[in-house]
Amino acid sequence: MRIIARFLALPLVALIGIAPATLAGNIRGWADGGIDTRATRDDLSAHDLERVTEVTRPATGFSEAEPFETMPGGATTTPGSRDRMIFSHASANLAFEDEQDFHLGKALFEKLWVSSPSSTQASDGLGPLYNARACETCHMRGGRGRPPEPKAESASMLFRLARAPRGEAEREAIASHKALNFPDPVYGTQLQGSAVPGLSAEGGLRIIYTEVPVTLAGGETISLRKPRYSVAEPAYGPVDTATTLSPRVASPMIGIGLVEAIPEGDILARADPEDRNRDGVSGRAAFVRERRSGLVALGRFGWKAQNPTVRQQVADAFAFDIGISTSDLDRSHGDCTSGQTACLALPDGVQRRLGTAEAPDPVLDLVTFYSSNLAVPARRKASSPRTLKGKRLFYEAGCAICHTPKFVTRRDAVHKAQAFQLIWPYSDFLLHDMGAGLADGQQVGEATGREWRTPPLWGTGLTETVSGHSFLLHDGRARNLTEAVLWHGGEAEKARNAFAAMPKDDREALITFLESL
Repeated sequence: MRIIARFLALPLVALIGIAPATLAGNIRGWADGGIDTRATRDDLSAHDLERVTEVTRPATGFSEAEPFETMPGGATTTPGSRDRMIFSHASANLAFEDEQDFHLGKALFEKLWVSSPSSTQASDGLGPLYNARACETCHMRGGRGRPPEPKAESASMLFRLARAPRGEAEREAIASHKALNFPDPVYGTQLQGSAVPGLSAEGGLRIIYTEVPVTLAGGETISLRKPRYSVAEPAYGPVDTATTLSPRVASPMIGIGLVEAIPEGDILARADPEDRNRDGVSGRAAFVRERRSGLVALGRFGWKAQNPTVRQQVADAFAFDIGISTSDLDRSHGDCTSGQTACLALPDGVQRRLGTAEAPDPVLDLVTFYSSNLAVPARRKASSPRTLKGKRLFYEAGCAICHTPKFVTRRDAVHKAQAFQLIWPYSDFLLHDMGAGLADGQQVGEATGREWRTPPLWGTGLTETVSGHSFLLHDGRARNLTEAVLWHGGEAEKARNAFAAMPKDDREALITFLESL
């Protein structure tokens, strides 16, 4: 803690002196890659603007780790032991008076909800149709979900259901951010694989994989598994022919409060929708409506950046994954539709003496606080020659164009622990066309059926430690990091091809760097 305190007391520019980037034009933005904070920050003095601009410049030398690179969450970084609970630690600089709220939020995150009516009135309201009984079910130990696999500890994958807009009114609803898309008329916004007693679950996930060989430089052959999806045993009739199925696995929870604390302008400064610099990458911001204020804001969370805040992401999960209403989203019957009359006829879990929601205040506040303060673990082997070689190759291949290494959070962040932190998420949080291979065909707000938000890479190397598997990408099709890179297409195809053309030793070094994050 003394080291962290000393770090906070020192000027950032004195700690990290990085020259302007000149690396083959692979990084966009201010000074060949930094963020033009002078145009985007309204929370800093002129002196601090200069410091932040300097500290966020990309690396140009790879003979040693950058100062404080081993602390990807800034002073919030947890130095905890690297066991299966490493994603469950609180921000290292969390104030003592906030620790109680963190632990209360953790208990509610792990809480198992039951069907109504129940003698445990503080826990009923589940479903009636649902995917999970607790947040922890999908985000086990704060980690990454997985597709169904034989002998798996648990599967945490679902199908999002949606169709494209029909007619001018629906297109206007999406354009004005009043709707993200339109649900299946019977099955709603996502397929619910479980139901309370007396009600049929909607169906299951059917996945058929086809192995596709890919030959890399040097003659090495890698097999990619290409999935084909369908609904198994739909209980309420066939899924509408216009409905698309988008498989999603649960994302890791670490660092999301820090992501919310990144200034909106710093993310927008990375966008290049017209590809004016002609590098083949045209990241776009996803704008969505913030439910509480009614205002349009930058989307940051979810595979298609469909949520602007951690709180909205949590409220959506309560409503559509568990079937629990909150003060922010009054869905006491979860994802039941008008075509599911038996579901709508079942009792809800609202206790009027406690409020109008099944999860009354402050449940949503506490779960949001807990989720926002799950710490990012410290880096491993950041200074090893092998890792540094891989880092150089990561930059040279163009991976850092989308996987932006670092930001500095707002000085006036909502959570004090996250204010003015140098963080290393390795994401620009923008939408990118990832090509036909990864396309799900489903529009979500401004995101097309080929676009995905760049996922942060921090913690990637601890996936197997925490989650017990190494499956990656939005649907877990990639069985390891090499497969994940090779699935990149569209705007990322140039970087993918650079990786595939590397000698085997270079490819392995780049993977070593990713494993260190």
